[in-house]
Amino acid sequence: MDNLELQKVANEVRKGIVASVHSAKAGHPGGSLSAADIFTYLYFEEMNIDPANPDMEERDRFVLSKGHTAPGLYAALAHKGFFPVEDLITLRKLGSYLQGHPCMQHTPGVDMSSGSLGQGVSAAVGMALAGKMDEKDFRVYTLLGDGEIQEGQVWEAAMFAGHKNLDNLVVIVDNNGLQIDGDIAEVCSPYPIDKKFEAFNFHVINIDGHDFDAMRAAFLEARQTKGMPTAIIAKTIKGKGVSFMENQASWHGVAPNDEQFAQAMSELEKAGEALCQK
Repeated sequence: MDNLELQKVANEVRKGIVASVHSAKAGHPGGSLSAADIFTYLYFEEMNIDPANPDMEERDRFVLSKGHTAPGLYAALAHKGFFPVEDLITLRKLGSYLQGHPCMQHTPGVDMSSGSLGQGVSAAVGMALAGKMDEKDFRVYTLLGDGEIQEGQVWEAAMFAGHKNLDNLVVIVDNNGLQIDGDIAEVCSPYPIDKKFEAFNFHVINIDGHDFDAMRAAFLEARQTKGMPTAIIAKTIKGKGVSFMENQASWHGVAPNDEQFAQAMSELEKAGEALCQK
């Protein structure tokens, strides 16, 4: 899939995020939108997956460690064909299989339940180790928030992954610079993120998390890296794609009202039309 097609898909993923969170009247749009391009690249270009056979043994695995951004994951899964796009608006509804955090028992395409920050990356490390022990070729990807990496468990997992030389593991940090309480540098600075992962024996790549060429090069470099796991630090914009949500910590966990929803969808519709004219 070329970059233009990926941009079109990512725009549809963003529409799904906004629509689902608005319908639920709850959820986390900011960090879902910042990671929309990452979700899109993983599911439409990078990973070996099959919506018709979501449990195939040789599939690549993905763990959303920052599980509160489930709306972004669900939108990508739906557009990839794991379940109907129309079901996105059942987010957080009673009886829906699309709850506020990913659930592997009920949602097609979800490899690990997550939500308690710091735990998802540990599960991903375990999957990667199992793959090595079983001599399997699948790769494991996990997405963390930059606020999430303030959790100590993240670094325990990183220490173990580096020690075990898990070169089938890719840790992606969505570095949008904001968490629920504000600027991550002011709340409890994790910087320099790249140097910290390097200290735990990771190969580290810094990229623009909205640049598909940069993602393509980074994931190829990760595949070519042997003897150590890779950390991709993706610089992103929280709320990317919706003007009034961009770079606003207040949109971490708030649903848009009807007027805001209409404005957001209008902006995304116009963005989609512009992409179709290219």
